[in-house]
Parts: sequence; C-alpha cells; structure tokens
Amino acid sequence: MPFPKVLFIILILFCLSPYGSPPLALALGLIVAFTFGNPFPQLEGKFTKYFLQASVVLLGFGMNLAALWEAGKNGILFTIATIFGTLILGYFLGKLLKVEDRTSTLISSGTAICGGSAIGAVAPAIDAKSEEISLALGTVFVLNSVALFVFPIVGHALDLTQNQFGVWAAIAIHDTSSVVGAGQIYGPEAMAVAATVKLARALWIAPVALLFAFIYRKGKQGGKARIAVPWFIFLFVAAAAFRTYAPSIIFPSIFDSLVNLAKAGMTVTLFLIGASLSRETLQKFGYMALLQGVLLWIVISLVSLWAVFNLL
Repeated sequence: MPFPKVLFIILILFCLSPYGSPPLALALGLIVAFTFGNPFPQLEGKFTKYFLQASVVLLGFGMNLAALWEAGKNGILFTIATIFGTLILGYFLGKLLKVEDRTSTLISSGTAICGGSAIGAVAPAIDAKSEEISLALGTVFVLNSVALFVFPIVGHALDLTQNQFGVWAAIAIHDTSSVVGAGQIYGPEAMAVAATVKLARALWIAPVALLFAFIYRKGKQGGKARIAVPWFIFLFVAAAAFRTYAPSIIFPSIFDSLVNLAKAGMTVTLFLIGASLSRETLQKFGYMALLQGVLLWIVISLVSLWAVFNLL
C-alpha cells in the first residue's frame, strides 16, 4: 500500500514545526521508507543532494570567518594526519576483507575526506563502475544516518566541550551536511568548529583524487581524469565572508532569516533522505564492503575521540 502523499506532506510540515528537529525528521523519513516507501521518488537523488548543499551554503550567513578560524585552527592538523591514516588503514582493511579494489578505494576516500563529495570526485579518477559507486555511497549514507543520532548523544555523555565535539564530528563523520547537522544539534560553537575543520578536510579532495588518478592511470587517454570539486563548500565560505565583512550593508535580521531558512531546508532534506532508503538498496551493498566501512569508521571515531580528549 503506497504512503498517502498528503500525509507525507503533513509529516514534512510537522518537521518544520517547533516540535520538529533534524534527528526526528530523519527518523520519520526512515519509518516511511521501511513501512510504505517514498511516494515522491522523483525527489530522490540530485534534488535532495542540491537542496541539502543549498542549505549548507545558507548556513554560512550565520558565521564569522575570524571566529571560525580561531575555533577550528587546532583541528586542521588532526584533519591532515587522519586523512592519510584513514586511506592507509582502509587499503589494508579492504585487502583483509577481500573487498573489490575500487570499491575499497571509494569507501576509504569517503571516510577520509567528506563522504559523498569525495566519492563523487575519486570515482571518475579511477574509472569506478556504477555499482561500485552505489555501494560506496550507500555505505557512507548508512553511517552518516547513524552518526547524526549517535554523536550528539555520545558527546553529551562524555561531556565534550563545543570545540572538542566540533573537531571530533568533522574528522569522524563523513558528509559535510551530516557534520554540520550534528554540530547544529550539539550547539552553535560546535557547528562553527565542525564546519571549519570539515572545510579544511574537503580541500584535500582534489589532491587525493589526482593521487588516485595517477595510481589507476592505466588506459587513461593522456593520463587525465575529471575531478568533481564540491563547489558548495566554497560558496559556504563566501557566504561566511559576506557575513563577516558586510554586516553594515544588510540588516542582521536578514542574515538571521537566511540561517533559519537553511535550518528548515536541512530538516526537510534529512526527512527526504530517510524516506529514500529501502531494503532493496541495503541488500545491494555487499556485506564485506559494508563491514569495511563500519570498521574503518569505528576506528577513526575512536582515534579522533582520543585525540580531542588528550590534545585539545
């Protein structure tokens, strides 16, 4: 029995009410997906992706670049160290679990840098097949969904500071949108730190994709590979720069309205993401590839948690 479209819309409106929240929106979306299915499949894929990226860009209008740098500069060294540590660990885990080479590379890259954006950049560089890309994206998606719920709970249980949580989330959660979402749940400073550290992490997409293009260069005409750069991250920085250096041109209330619009957009998108998941999609993942992603994520989460406890 298909889920009534009117009720689907009512649930979205509920998520936008004072009673709604990003985690609740995701949970409701998952309930719809596993009971009746998404009545608006045309909203999956690119629409959801771009809608979420637009929400992240608008969040930049609520941030100050000077404050972002001061809050996140300590986490940049963690980012650089963990990127290559994750890639190396992912390589050996993939070999141990006998995961297909390109699938292993995509999962490791998505975990090391910024989830789906990194996978989308590395995939054409290594000539990954569509099923390999789908498998890696699915693994990252599932772990992002779990992290959005679990990280704020663990952070409060361990009494992490806003700065500690922001750095931890930026290193251990895959996608930028989920990092910002978890930071938003934990607190405004955590969101600012998480966004800044994740930005530094995302800047490594191009060099890492070029590195893998060189490694997998067999048969590439001219040795070149197209790299998909996540431009929305740089638009996020541009929005923050505009907010920082042009506060007198536009009334602060307008910036606040844009940030509120961003938060509403993120909440709706998380509902749509949850509603787009299906049992059939999960069955396509392959147990070893999913296990690689889970083990890699757990190790990185624990190592980065130790780091923020002892070094921040």
